[in-house]
Amino acid sequence: MKTLRLVSSSPQPLLVEQEMPRPDAQPGEIVVRVRAVGVTPTELLWYTTSHTRNGGPRKAAVLGHEFSGEVAECSDGVRDVAIGQEVYGMNDWFAEGALAEYCVTRPEWIANKPQGLSHEEAASVPISALTAWQGLFERGRLQLGERVLVHGGTGAVGMFAVQLAHIHGARVIATVSASNIAFVKSLGADDALDYRGTPFEDCVEDIDLVFDTVGAETARRSWQVLKPAGRLVTIAADSESTPDQSIRKAFFIVEPNRTQLEEVGKLLEAGKLQTAVDTVLPVSAATEAYAGTVARQGRGKLVISTRQWSVPKPSFSKPVSPELCGGA
Repeated sequence: MKTLRLVSSSPQPLLVEQEMPRPDAQPGEIVVRVRAVGVTPTELLWYTTSHTRNGGPRKAAVLGHEFSGEVAECSDGVRDVAIGQEVYGMNDWFAEGALAEYCVTRPEWIANKPQGLSHEEAASVPISALTAWQGLFERGRLQLGERVLVHGGTGAVGMFAVQLAHIHGARVIATVSASNIAFVKSLGADDALDYRGTPFEDCVEDIDLVFDTVGAETARRSWQVLKPAGRLVTIAADSESTPDQSIRKAFFIVEPNRTQLEEVGKLLEAGKLQTAVDTVLPVSAATEAYAGTVARQGRGKLVISTRQWSVPKPSFSKPVSPELCGGA
């Protein structure tokens, strides 16, 4: 099978296509035929990209840890997933990603692809939506009626944070570019601030929770707008290594979660939640996508389509029940 492997990340990323044997599903695993992959450029900077779980060096990693596709193989003992089932999901960061014709995943890392979404749309969801969910509700302990400030409210994660906070009954304020003010309000923001205009700390106060996707000076200035018992959550990559201990404590990395993916899928299917794909790119543009040299619209996520590697979609003459997937 074809894969893209990271052979260099400095000074610029370089992803090279390589032929590799198609993986087999080991106990508890699933093989997915990948149709689309979400791009998270900061993945290049993360420890999990350059190190294995035991701390050794990790070389030629396969990036792209969120995906959409069809189940191609299940191992023995996997009984709640069917061959041919359309799924979307997120792999553990230490596992190989999905920039390949096939990727290995686990049942607890995937869910049914939301009906009505294309593979490209579905691939834009898992990491962003799970990050927003876990940041708001697990790390941020968001409560009904609280005031939330979302920095980067129309970015890949920020747009889900705005929507989920709104659905949860919070009052939402978002910082965005001036051109995106109307859009973020359509997502559920009660108010929006142009981040290039008046400093947000001069406009807002008494915030219960700041959800930061920007980092650097924006995160540091955010302490000023919090209530005495207010909380700050940040996902900005530079926050992991900052000397500011309070910012480091506020930083977290998302984890796969099937139950949460299922809940997000229900909201998407019901029209209560929406995703946005900034641009769909071919496999040949993957290096540029991770280098940040692709022209952006500023809404949602970059997605790589694997149609360039397309093989005919599997046809299954006999539907396989989930109970039989992986053998009796």
